[in-house]
Amino acid sequence: MKPAWSWQFDRPSAAPATRLPGEITRDWAWGSSTGAGVKVAVVDSGIDTTAVGPIAGGVAVEVVDGKPVLLDGDHEDLFGHGTACAGIIRRAAPEAALYSVRVLSTTLSGTGVALLAGLRWALDHGIGVINLSLSTKRREHFAALHEIADRAYFRNTVLIAAVNNVPAVSYPAEFASVFSVAACEGTGPFVLRYNPSPPVEFGAPGIAVEVPWAGGGTVTATGNSFAAAHVTGLVARVLGKHPGMTPFQLKTILHAVAD
Repeated sequence: MKPAWSWQFDRPSAAPATRLPGEITRDWAWGSSTGAGVKVAVVDSGIDTTAVGPIAGGVAVEVVDGKPVLLDGDHEDLFGHGTACAGIIRRAAPEAALYSVRVLSTTLSGTGVALLAGLRWALDHGIGVINLSLSTKRREHFAALHEIADRAYFRNTVLIAAVNNVPAVSYPAEFASVFSVAACEGTGPFVLRYNPSPPVEFGAPGIAVEVPWAGGGTVTATGNSFAAAHVTGLVARVLGKHPGMTPFQLKTILHAVAD
């Protein structure tokens, strides 16, 4: 009897691997891609469509008696933060399908119950890229978030997370399968840096950047949140040109094209 899972490598059941070229350039990586065909979830405070344009759908998560209640359909941005992140993503991937997963309140705070429910909703609805411009340092959520991160990884869903703005534990950004992002100087749409000393792997513009805000207009904001959204936009752009890339292939691509 063969060992478990060895059947997956037998022909003809084995699927051909998608191979990267010997030289990875920005033109090969995303070229003129617009992110078309890529589903992106913004897990945040909501999205103001009057500020960033129409979105493909979404859900608002409310917690009642300690349990999540999911409300499908239109909802507003309760703070402005989600709108800012959605606007940044749309700059790099204007044709990506944005989904709003509202888990934060009017004070930009939320619960682990809401966060976990929002992430599970995104995975259950075939989202390809999840932007998580927030984090938690609560150890009690470690196991559940780790399980979700692994589930996302093995189904080729990219989870991009900002680290905390202060030196503190940041879940799920510190998980190896997650694209962890912090802010760096720069304003260009394709500014991208790589850190050879993780857990924070990628740097993107997030210091005094101009972003759209709920209610119209723009604000100048600073935070790792906005850097994460920048990387999400670039990943959506890559996937728009190269559908089916795995998370580890996408990390390799970003590493290769980083400034």
